[in-house]
Amino acid sequence: MPDLDAAKDAKKFYEDVPMVTPGFFLKGSGALDWGMKNRLARIFSPESGRTVMLAIDHGYFQGPTTGLERIDLNIVPLIPYCDALMLTRGILRTTIAPAYQKPIVIRASGGPSVLKELSNEELAIDIEDVARLNVSMMAIQVFVGGEFETRSVHNMTRLVDMGLRYGIPVMAVTAVGREMVRDAKYFRLACRMCAELGAHVIKTYYVPEGFDTITASCPVPIVMAGGKKLPELDALTMAYNAVQEGASGVDMGRNIFQSDAPVAMIQAVRGVVHKNMKPAEALELYKSLR
Repeated sequence: MPDLDAAKDAKKFYEDVPMVTPGFFLKGSGALDWGMKNRLARIFSPESGRTVMLAIDHGYFQGPTTGLERIDLNIVPLIPYCDALMLTRGILRTTIAPAYQKPIVIRASGGPSVLKELSNEELAIDIEDVARLNVSMMAIQVFVGGEFETRSVHNMTRLVDMGLRYGIPVMAVTAVGREMVRDAKYFRLACRMCAELGAHVIKTYYVPEGFDTITASCPVPIVMAGGKKLPELDALTMAYNAVQEGASGVDMGRNIFQSDAPVAMIQAVRGVVHKNMKPAEALELYKSLR
């Protein structure tokens, strides 16, 4: 019989006991090949063990999102302040200068637009093109509980296999459908499934109750998805709570590029993630920089 997670209170997640990773600073990555570790060490700071990714891949299914109408004008000035840039190969080739040294996280799945069933995705890039682009990590959407759940999981496992051959890690992005409940029980399921099936990093949403059980029960690093635009203090508080509760950083988009002062906001987020700056202190930094 499957474990329906009915007796949650009896389970032990040992949230206060960090997982030991021999030989490497990043959770669950000690047994990976040198190339994998090197790419991960470009994305995650060896000093803090965390990352501030800037996600600008929204256009792959919803077109020119607010704040992303002109990547060259709105996003390029932010690149010096991020640890990694998450985007599509089309934007990378057309708009991002090859002289930039930031690691690239490439969107590897796609297919339906916002007008259709989003879980009906396929792999949308060839691994040889990923290698040509000198990418540090591949990102793929996984729709646990969605209509095309099995397809999306198999997309991820195929991408993991290709990544292992080329030494390129895979980040599974847990997608939440309109009918799904966004709670710790669901995200524990989705994150653990992706890790069990080979993903090297998981991107998922923050929940106020039980987020530490999500990070504790996932054997690979979790980065927090920024989600919809929030007031600056709320976004900084969410990021602070996530990293204090076990996340290895954030992958934010709208809460940065839709801010009134994106350059100031990304620096405030960096303070929270890498320096454990309290949200109120980070907000003062934002106000002083804007």
